[in-house]
Amino acid sequence: MTDLTDNAPKEADKTLTHVIYGLYAASLLVGITGLVAIVLNYVKRDDVAGTLLESHFRWQIRTFWYSLLWAFVGLLTFLILIGWVILIADLVWFIYRIVLGWLRLNDGKPMYDAPVQGVVRT
Repeated sequence: MTDLTDNAPKEADKTLTHVIYGLYAASLLVGITGLVAIVLNYVKRDDVAGTLLESHFRWQIRTFWYSLLWAFVGLLTFLILIGWVILIADLVWFIYRIVLGWLRLNDGKPMYDAPVQGVVRT
């Protein structure tokens, strides 16, 4: 298994990853920027393969889709009041994921720890 930290990403790809985090953050105020960000994630995903940025793209993509799923569930259950709780939890979770990802990117760290060879996590 390769260590993603050994493959240094291109500076332009790192800048793009920062921009995508910014687009996701801006989507809290202007929703369309989230759609631009997810499109960029999918279009540029092959360019960051094998670098630590690959984990950030996976993190961003998962954040988008799971947040969208929980927002949909929250809207479906909005009238029975549990939807409010789901929507607020989804918002907090989304903000947490964007902030954590951006901080780790700023520190030059991947989003997921590389597995230690010979160690099985349960």
